[in-house]
Amino acid sequence: MEKLLTRKEFLKSMGLGASALLCAGAAYGFSDNEKSRGKSVKGHVFKNDAPVNLWKWSIEGFHYATDGTTVQCQVCPNRCILEPGDRSICRSKVNINGKLYSLTYGNPCSVNVDPIEKKPLNHFYPRSMILSIATTGCNFRCLNCQNWEISQRKPEELRHYELFPEQVVREAKKRGTPSIAYTYSEPITYYEYMYDTAKLAREAGLRNVLVSNGYINREPLVRLCKYLDGANVNLKSYDDGIYRRLNGGTLRPVLDTFKTMHEQGVWFEMTTLVVPTYVDKPDMIKRMCGWILKELGPDYPLHLLRFFPRYKLTRLPATPITVLERLREVAVKEGIHYVYLGNVPGHEGTHTYCHNCHRILIERKGYLISQYNLEHGRCKFCKAAIPGRWNL
Repeated sequence: MEKLLTRKEFLKSMGLGASALLCAGAAYGFSDNEKSRGKSVKGHVFKNDAPVNLWKWSIEGFHYATDGTTVQCQVCPNRCILEPGDRSICRSKVNINGKLYSLTYGNPCSVNVDPIEKKPLNHFYPRSMILSIATTGCNFRCLNCQNWEISQRKPEELRHYELFPEQVVREAKKRGTPSIAYTYSEPITYYEYMYDTAKLAREAGLRNVLVSNGYINREPLVRLCKYLDGANVNLKSYDDGIYRRLNGGTLRPVLDTFKTMHEQGVWFEMTTLVVPTYVDKPDMIKRMCGWILKELGPDYPLHLLRFFPRYKLTRLPATPITVLERLREVAVKEGIHYVYLGNVPGHEGTHTYCHNCHRILIERKGYLISQYNLEHGRCKFCKAAIPGRWNL
């Protein structure tokens, strides 16, 4: 890897003032009604927790409102209202002197090269590799979090790399990966870093992939979609009460994210972790599929993942494979063309079958592909067009 600039050197070369030009809405205030509405989550922000020194090497947020003292982050539906010195729910944003700063810009804690199938994305350039980056932070509090070691930590609590957007792009080029994934934790919390990197990546001929919980407001999402090529978004359940209890969020904004991505032409796949006693009811999956078919159509793949005890849900058992199989049958019967089972290597539900002739198009063994029967995005047998992104 090339010698990297220090954070201080980079920000000195860029100038913090330049970042303010990208701050959508930073110059206007918010109403008293918005302030009072935000106080419902105010108890969950981190009061007087802005790190003394780290913010100095940070970048100003892109989507927020300020009255000169108090700020309201407008990236996600939490809409955190922060007094000076406060830190956001996601742990990644702070209010310093009436301005919102991101603490994670150019500051990934994880950089890896993965197979695209790991995201999981089964209809997005199979067999390709992808450069994956993540910073700390998440705007949810999932009891079953699989990556809690980084998603539920503050930036200053973990070791990290200094890797700014242009350096991420150079690293992807050097490693020969045609795409970059914003993944592992919650990329919405490092929106500014992701956006700038995705823009430069697109200019360099690379593709961008978002792996997310989908808890983002429409304006920043539409802005990001200009540079997104693919996404895997978690649809954690189809019940608002379960979203609140299990994940610390709400359902409607996630459904809106799917509709926006569909409208903006971003290819996406949906993932539902089948958590026993929470997300394992056939009736819920049936209602969820009904919404998908009505609003999005039958062609976006749905991944049903096996749950394993993690984080704060170690009391629950792993999802029985028979439950996964039954839910897959429900989704297929309802009319979803591509329904996959995840975390069950070797199961027939991991393969891709033509929705028209039902023959195997892609046979998978874990992340490896042992059989590939597509030609220019069409079934080799019946010539039906298969939805997805196939040819690099």
